Amino acid sequence: MAKIDQINQQILQELSRDGRISNLDLADRVGLSPSACLRRVQELERAGVIAGYRAVLNPAALGVGFVAYIGVGLGEHTKAAQEGFERALQQVPEVVECHNITGTIEYLLRVECADLPSYKTFHTEVLGTLPQVTSITSYVVMGSPKDTRA
Repeated sequence: MAKIDQINQQILQELSRDGRISNLDLADRVGLSPSACLRRVQELERAGVIAGYRAVLNPAALGVGFVAYIGVGLGEHTKAAQEGFERALQQVPEVVECHNITGTIEYLLRVECADLPSYKTFHTEVLGTLPQVTSITSYVVMGSPKDTRA
């Protein structure tokens, strides 16, 4: 496991802001030589601290104008019910995040659609038809003043 000292924390912070930063610029920002910086980044990658790099997409440019978080309750609390639900969601492009959670419901989903009518179609014809689902609670996103997901 890579040691997460202050310099590694700075490297991770800079890469979180801009995963495409050049090694030369990264080294300059964290106060290391380029070779030392590259060694640290490679060690963080090998250790699994850096799991990958992603592009941050503009939802509006992709036609996504509606985002909601959805609480989903299942009728059965069995492994088979959970696996069936999770398997079904793998085929649904509107579901961009799926979290198995504790509490009064089993899942929290992040759903992205073009608009309210397309969300209604997803809600009724996709989520509402899954046999494991017994409750659906929608929380419509009206704004995101802080969103650090890459």
